[in-house]
Amino acid sequence: MTLYELSRKDVIQTGTGENLGRVDDLVLEEDGARVSRLILRGRPRWFGLFGRDDDLEIEWKDIRSIGADVIMVEVPQNSARTNRPRRCRLG
Repeated sequence: MTLYELSRKDVIQTGTGENLGRVDDLVLEEDGARVSRLILRGRPRWFGLFGRDDDLEIEWKDIRSIGADVIMVEVPQNSARTNRPRRCRLG
């Protein structure tokens, strides 16, 4: 499987069913060139004008299955992103 094929799949949190995004990058182990983590870039805040949320790194051990359309993961609740509304003040 290629990075391009992985990047076309939605990453879903098994416990909540939340769509965490799509794979943007991989971290490889130096000694064996094995994938150690998937990286999902932070979502843009307010159309990208206020930067991005933190990136989410998912350990390879937290991947439960890779299907034709999705990657099912089980990440600790405190490291999963939430869709909290952000308040901003203009003017």
